[in-house]
Amino acid sequence: MRKVLDSALLIGGALGISQAAEAVNTPGPQLPAPAGQKAPNVVWILIDDVGFGAISSYGGLIETPNLDALAAQGLRYTNFHTTAISSPTRSALLTGRNHHNVSMGLFPETAIDHPGYNAHIPANKGTVAEYLRENGFSTFAVGKWHLTPVNEATPAGPFNRWPTGKGFEHYFGFLYGETDQWHPQLIEETNRVAADPQGRHLNELLTDKAIKYVGTQKSVHPDQPFFLYFAPGATHAPHQVSQKWIDQYKGKFDKGWDYYRETVFANQKKLGIIPADTTLPARNPYIKAWDSLSDDQKKLYARYFETYAGFLSYTDAEIGRLVEYLKSIDQFDNTIIAVVVGDNGASKEGTEHGTSNGLAGRATPESFEADIKNIDKIGTEYTSPNYPLGWAQAANAPFKYWKQDANSEGGTRNPLILSYPRGIADKGGIRTQYGHVIDLLPTTLELAHLEQPKTVAGVKQDNIQGTSLAYSIADAKAASQHKVQYYEINGTRAIYKDGWKAATLHRPGTPFDKDVWELYNLNQDPTEVTNLAEKEPAKLKELRALFDSEGKKNNVFPLKDTLFKDFIDYNGAFANRKEVVLYPQIDQIFGLSAPNLSDKAYSLTAHAEIAATGSEGVLFADGGRFGGVSLYLQNGKLNFAYNNGEKSLIISSNNAVPAGKHKLRVDVSINDAVDDKHAGVTLYVDDLKVAEGQYPYFESGLIAQKHLAFLAYDEGFDVGRDLQSPVTENYQGPYPFTGKLEKIVINYNQ
Repeated sequence: MRKVLDSALLIGGALGISQAAEAVNTPGPQLPAPAGQKAPNVVWILIDDVGFGAISSYGGLIETPNLDALAAQGLRYTNFHTTAISSPTRSALLTGRNHHNVSMGLFPETAIDHPGYNAHIPANKGTVAEYLRENGFSTFAVGKWHLTPVNEATPAGPFNRWPTGKGFEHYFGFLYGETDQWHPQLIEETNRVAADPQGRHLNELLTDKAIKYVGTQKSVHPDQPFFLYFAPGATHAPHQVSQKWIDQYKGKFDKGWDYYRETVFANQKKLGIIPADTTLPARNPYIKAWDSLSDDQKKLYARYFETYAGFLSYTDAEIGRLVEYLKSIDQFDNTIIAVVVGDNGASKEGTEHGTSNGLAGRATPESFEADIKNIDKIGTEYTSPNYPLGWAQAANAPFKYWKQDANSEGGTRNPLILSYPRGIADKGGIRTQYGHVIDLLPTTLELAHLEQPKTVAGVKQDNIQGTSLAYSIADAKAASQHKVQYYEINGTRAIYKDGWKAATLHRPGTPFDKDVWELYNLNQDPTEVTNLAEKEPAKLKELRALFDSEGKKNNVFPLKDTLFKDFIDYNGAFANRKEVVLYPQIDQIFGLSAPNLSDKAYSLTAHAEIAATGSEGVLFADGGRFGGVSLYLQNGKLNFAYNNGEKSLIISSNNAVPAGKHKLRVDVSINDAVDDKHAGVTLYVDDLKVAEGQYPYFESGLIAQKHLAFLAYDEGFDVGRDLQSPVTENYQGPYPFTGKLEKIVINYNQ
C-alpha cells in the first residue's frame, strides 16, 4: 500500500472525516478603471495546514513578523473560510467555484466516475490564471498543485490538467499533496527537476524561483502585470526545517497545548480577532489534558510543536524575502497580495501521539521509545514528522475540531490577509464579513478593474460562483454579501445562511439518514458551543433543505463516505496491465501513478549488462526512507531492500553477479498458504535462484486488507537510480546504475 492517509483515516473513523465548500453567488459590478494607473500585479499565497490560532497577527504564539507586517498595512479577515482540505480548497480558490462544481469532491487520488468527484476540472470553469492571462498578465505558479488526475501524472502526460495546461505560463513545484522538504519531488513546467546540489530546503527553492520569474518578466516587459500563485509545501507534514528555526522555540511550548489554547484565546480577544464575549469550547474528549501526560510524552510532544513552529516561522521569512524583492524593484505598492493562511484548519493526521514517520506512521510503545531516543532528529531529513492531535486543537483556537471536518469552524475557518497599498486606506483594519475561498477570484478581478472573460481558448465560460469582497474594503461595517455556502467532505457536511449554520459530523460506514444535525447561530456563538437544534427545529429543517438544493446544484450527490478508502485503491496510469515495460530514459513517476507494487504479487526483471570491472547502483526504486523497495547491485551482489519506515531488511545474493548481460529478477509473492503474515521474496540471476527471504505485510488500520509494501506517498518510482531519499541507508541517492540498463519489465502474477 502507498503510505498515504492511514493514520488520518484511523482518527477520521473515530472523529468523523469531512469537509467541503459552496455558495452560488454572482460577482458584483466592476469598478471603473482609474485613468492613468497601471494595472496592479497580483500575488496569491496559500499556506498549507495552518490553524486559525497559529500566527501572531491572529493571536497565535508562533512568530510571523512578515505576515504581521502585511496585515498591519492591509486588512485581516476573521470570518473567511476554506473547504477543510487540500485539493477541494485549491480547486475552489483557483476557479472561484465550489469544489464539487469543478469535479474536485476530494482528491485526484480518490477520483471516481462521477461529475462531482472525477478530478477533471471542466474547461468551461476557467482558473484565475486563465482569466488574468486573457487580460494581459504573465502567470506563474510555484509550489503545491494537487489537482492533476493520478493517471495523468506521468512524464508522458497528458498535460492539459497540469499547471501549464490551466493558464500558468511557468510552473515550478510538486504535483501532489506533500513532499519531503529536504528531498522534494519537483517539476518545472512538465519535466522532473534534478536534486538541488546544495541540498537546500524546498521553501528556499520555491522563493528563488518565484523571484526569478518575476524579475525576468519585469526586466523584459516592465509595464506588463504579473500573477504569481505561491503555494509552499509548508506547513503540511513532513515538518522539516533547519535546526536554527527549531531552536528558536526551544522550551517555549513546555506548558503544553491547554496553556497555548487559553493564551491564544485571550490574545484574540485583546486583538479584536474574536468578540469579547466568545466562549472557548471544552477540550475535545479525544485529547488528554497536558498535565496528565508523562514527562517523556511532554518532552516529545513539545519537540514536535517546536519543529512545526520553526517551520512556520521559516515559511514566514521566505514570504518576507519575496515581499522585500517586490519592494526592491518598486512593485510592492502596486501589487495585490492575498495570503490565505491555511487551506484548512490544523491537521489531525499526526493522531494522538504524533509521528516521526509520515502520514501513515503508527504510534506503538516501540516507536515512542525510538522517537524519545532520537528526539534530536525530529525535523531533519531522517524523520517525517507531524504533531499530536492536542496541538491541532490548540492551533485551531478558538474553534472546535480540525482539518477534514467540514462541519466545523475549526476545519474551515482560516485567516485571510489582504494587502494592496494603493488600494487599501484602512491600514491594519479588521473585517468580519463572511467570506470563502471562491470569493478571492472575483475580489481580485474587481480590485484590478477586470472582467471575467466570456471565453477561454474558444470555450464559453460559466459564471463565477464567488462573491467579491471588495465592498468590505472601504466599509468595515458593511453587511456580508456572501449569504449561502455549503460544505461537504466524505459525507460530513454543513450549510451556512446569513449567520446560521447547520452541520453534521458523519462517521464513515454509518447511514447518512441517521446522521445527527446540529444548529448554531454563528453571529452570537462563533465557536459553536450552544447547539440550538432542539430549540429551533424549523430553522434546522429550512437549512437541511437548503443543503439538499445546493448539493444538487453542485454535483454533491450521491453522498460518498468511502473516498478515503478510494485513496488506497490503485487507479494509476498502469492500471489493469499484466505487463509493464519501463526504459531507463523515463523520468521519475509519481508514486500513485506508477506501476502498482503495493497490492499485487509481481516479478520484476532488470535486463542489464555488468561491466568487466563490475557495476553497481540502483536498478529500480519505489518509495524512500519512510517506506519503499529497491533492487540494486553493491559490491557485485544483487540486493533487494524493503522498509516500512520503522524496520528495514536487505536480501542479498551470496555471490557477485558476473560480467555480461543478465536478467536480474525479484519475485514478490503472496504466500498465505504457508504464512499469512509475510510476503515472500526470491532473487534470480538468469533464472538461477540466488537468494530468498520474506518481510511482513503492511496491514491498514482502516480496512481489513493486507498490502505487499508500505510505500512513501511523497516519493516516486525511479528506473536506474533512487532520486529522493534512499530506500536503504546502505547507499546514498541517487546511486545511479553504472552498467548498461536496457529495461525493467514487471509481470503481475495475480
